[in-house]
Amino acid sequence: MGNRGMEDLIPLVNRLQDALSSVGQSCSLHLPQIAVVGGQSAGKSSVLENFVGRDFLPRGSGIVTRRPLILQLLSGNTEYGEFLHCKEKKFTDFDELRKEIETETCRLTGSNKGISPVPINLRIYSPHVLNLTLVDLPGITKVPVGDQPADIEYQIRDMIMQYICKENCLILAVTPANTDLANSDALKLAKDVDPQGQRTIGVITKLDLMDEGTDAREILENRLLPLRRGYIGVVNRSQKDIDGKKDIKAALVAEQKFFMSHPAYKHMAEKMGTPYLQRMLNQQLTNHIRDTLPAFRSHLQTQLLALNKEAEEYKQYSPDDPARRTKTLLQSVIQHLAVDFEKLIEGSGDKVDTISLSGGAKINRIFHERFPYELVKIESDERKLRREINYAIRNIHGVRTGLFTPDMAFEAIVKKQISRIEGPCMKFVDMVSQELITTVHQCINKLSSFPKLQDETQRIVTTEIQQQESKCRDQVMMLIDIQLAYINTKHEDFIGFTNAQQAYNHNNKKIVAGVVRKGWLTISNIGIMKGGAKEYWFILTAESLSWFKDDEEKEKKYMLPLDNLKLRDVEKGFMSSKFVFAIFNTELRNVYKDYKCLELACNSQEELDSWKASFLQAGVYPEKVTGNGSPDNFTDPQLERQVETIRNLVDSYMNIIYKTIKDLMPKTIMHLMINSVKEFISSELLAQLYALGECSALMDESPEQKRHREEVLCKHAALKEALSVIGKISTSTCTTPMPPPVDSSWIQLVRGHAPSVPRPPAHTGPTAFQSTDGLQQRAGQPHRAPPSVPR
Repeated sequence: MGNRGMEDLIPLVNRLQDALSSVGQSCSLHLPQIAVVGGQSAGKSSVLENFVGRDFLPRGSGIVTRRPLILQLLSGNTEYGEFLHCKEKKFTDFDELRKEIETETCRLTGSNKGISPVPINLRIYSPHVLNLTLVDLPGITKVPVGDQPADIEYQIRDMIMQYICKENCLILAVTPANTDLANSDALKLAKDVDPQGQRTIGVITKLDLMDEGTDAREILENRLLPLRRGYIGVVNRSQKDIDGKKDIKAALVAEQKFFMSHPAYKHMAEKMGTPYLQRMLNQQLTNHIRDTLPAFRSHLQTQLLALNKEAEEYKQYSPDDPARRTKTLLQSVIQHLAVDFEKLIEGSGDKVDTISLSGGAKINRIFHERFPYELVKIESDERKLRREINYAIRNIHGVRTGLFTPDMAFEAIVKKQISRIEGPCMKFVDMVSQELITTVHQCINKLSSFPKLQDETQRIVTTEIQQQESKCRDQVMMLIDIQLAYINTKHEDFIGFTNAQQAYNHNNKKIVAGVVRKGWLTISNIGIMKGGAKEYWFILTAESLSWFKDDEEKEKKYMLPLDNLKLRDVEKGFMSSKFVFAIFNTELRNVYKDYKCLELACNSQEELDSWKASFLQAGVYPEKVTGNGSPDNFTDPQLERQVETIRNLVDSYMNIIYKTIKDLMPKTIMHLMINSVKEFISSELLAQLYALGECSALMDESPEQKRHREEVLCKHAALKEALSVIGKISTSTCTTPMPPPVDSSWIQLVRGHAPSVPRPPAHTGPTAFQSTDGLQQRAGQPHRAPPSVPR
């Protein structure tokens, strides 16, 4: 049987099973156990009851086992059972124990034959058992009854597969002797996950119910329809015996007598029957644990290392200790929150978000893409600007005809243009403020363990951001007022009246040569007859927009010059997930083939804004929708010249203003909002939390955090205990070697409806299931046909 240390490992695995089940982690370790698989009424429950020597499992017709039952048998001086869901109660009355199984089953599945994958954990102590851990699974069925869904067969198969596909699970395949063994559902499922037969043990029940003149000798001798680990025959109580309350001990004596007296089985009687099966399973499970011990220990150590840091923190944490609460408050607010916020704003190399922009990166995009785009939108309406200049000059001259260009018109138009900057600037402040609040919320979410602290911190920091936003708005208004207060025509970058009379085309500004942007865009307005919407690789330069078949840039589809192009917003379609903008020619020429405009689609609003900013950089500006009517036609050449002069002067001066605002706005926001909020979180937030006067209440744990802390400590203790016991176990256990491979190609694999489960890795070299024609011929001989019910 092996040394005592290995025997102690089965109870340890049981304890680990309980500990991890209580924290919802039992499936993650794949604990060694034995799964009992078979069809309905195959005799699975009777085999388990024979092990215990007691009637304790529900009985009835149809599907009785409707939830997995994890049965832990432990040798002890007294006999009782206990459930994991009510550990405080010991069941010495096994009839009461059966009723508890039925009650707990119905609690989740109802009373009309429904099933559930949630297991029931039952531990039985008895002087009559050997240490074993078995899982009694629902019987395989074909036809739904009661509340069972139409796919009940697949649900049960899937539930069984969840257990037997794990490498640490031995499979006890139970098949009645009075059915066709070659079509056994249990053996089919076992072979599907254990093709080498290393984990499958066959059990033949109902040997006493075979037709007269037939027997299962060659099957039990593992010569006909062989399994690598072979078969063990058992004789259970009949339904008449059960109804008559026949004692299990008497049934075991009758079983032994059956094998000793039957001519086909008496020569192997010592290797048949329930006691032998129990001893063999004990040894097989012990050996299986020993064989999987290195990988099992490694898995436990990995789990323990992952929990060590968190568990140590929780061990030192005392929820009711005021000093501990204060320390946690300091760590949460001063250290973690302040550091996390600064990392998100300033950027950090650890835990980088690779999915989307956030924090400082998003604010940077607002600084250098969104804000410049908003400014360009207000300066791009050429027709409206010339009309305003025209009216200003004529209104200043009044009834007289002016000989000179009035500088008052220039100042009036410039001040009006400067005033229009207020809208984009305020929108800029609002965008940054919202992003700051989002970033703070992202950091504060980590305080979810302490709901009151999280709420108060969120409220205080959000209030501070709003206060700083108000100050920032006042400062921005001051910047605009400063620009309005004095029009500096002596600025070194201002062209002056002399140069303004020269031709100056606003649309031909110098831009950086070369590639402005590359990326994928979808041309969305091509009709289905011409190929439909399609994605291309676009390259935007200072002179043209080109697109290619893919990003290898080998097959160019088209090159569109940027001359006279403008941008236009396109409303997002009701069913579309794309964000669309269009480019068109201001002279109403086709931009591509016979299309007046080209609609380009992106996957996100951020990508759309970024492309628009890139087009601005390349000199392609957005269309400005104006009111009805057209600008006055200038019939006076002198007025036309004056309008052009003022226009060029305004353009030159506003370029200075835009350049100044683009430089000062990010600096203003950085100083008054972002840096101020960072400083507030690191130096003033804690004081404001203390000023609330209820610091102790702030550190009250959430129920979820309390439960998580207890689960972590429970799991950590279970893992340490397991590793401690495993470390004392000698792996030099005497054990029976694995039997050699056999040909089990006779098992017909499940076809067409096998559940989707992970399959074991393919084995190289000769397999255990290579067919031999000789065996197939032998299996086909009439006198060697497997026992079956007469057809």
